[in-house]
Amino acid sequence: MRRLIAAACLFGMTLTAPAAMAQGQPPLRCAVDGTFAPHAFPTLQGGVQGFNIDLFREAAKRMGRELTVDSASFSGLIPAMNAGRYDFLCAPTTATAERAANMLFTEGYLYTAFQFGIRRGSAPIRSMDDLRGKAISVNKGSAYDAWAAANAARYGFTVQTYDTQTDAVQAVISGRAYANLGGNTVVRYAATRAPQFVADFVMTDTRAHWSAPLPMAATALRVQLENALECMKKDGTIARLSQQWFGVAPAADDAENTVFPGTGVPGLAGYDATPREPSC
Repeated sequence: MRRLIAAACLFGMTLTAPAAMAQGQPPLRCAVDGTFAPHAFPTLQGGVQGFNIDLFREAAKRMGRELTVDSASFSGLIPAMNAGRYDFLCAPTTATAERAANMLFTEGYLYTAFQFGIRRGSAPIRSMDDLRGKAISVNKGSAYDAWAAANAARYGFTVQTYDTQTDAVQAVISGRAYANLGGNTVVRYAATRAPQFVADFVMTDTRAHWSAPLPMAATALRVQLENALECMKKDGTIARLSQQWFGVAPAADDAENTVFPGTGVPGLAGYDATPREPSC
């Protein structure tokens, strides 16, 4: 018993934790962009809250592990994970072919699509041609930053990058930028909190998985984490969290309710098509 208590003190855990205490495992380490509401944002007590915080704390609990969550700028999260600082990222991360070449992904727990937000009273965006000659704000290092940089010349807009999504939205409200480009959940949430910000044009051809990235060697941990997420889909936990934080109940075929075949994101590098039933 004394050895058990000593191990708990060493790893900063409590004796109420399930399998983690029995096995003496250290906490899982993850990180988020702590300004990316409603996925992760500060509490009045100085911590961090949001959909992704609730999601991965519950997943870690089902894995029998404690979870520590760091908050940092999104642009530095992937390099820090690949350098060994984190076991995986709790931040909502778009699973892309480019990223899949350098890291593993769990299956998606949400679908994301690119959406623009504009200042209330501005002319709405009806097509990409309406962006010509305008300035677009993005969160630095995000998939939206990469898309904007790659397509600025094609559509004739300029790109403003900001260290946080909050700053990118504020650039639109203050008039420095015409529109903010972000994920649909984040843009819609920002519109509920800022009366001068309006969710606008959705790029319907950009739907992708928001997944948890892990280092390339973390194959066993990926299976454990994905198994926990799949069990949370099967019992409705992710759907309930989605409705709580985003205000809309997900459809039956949305990622919150879909257990995808195999392990990872189908169609991307690192996907393992071997059939696997979640063990709950």
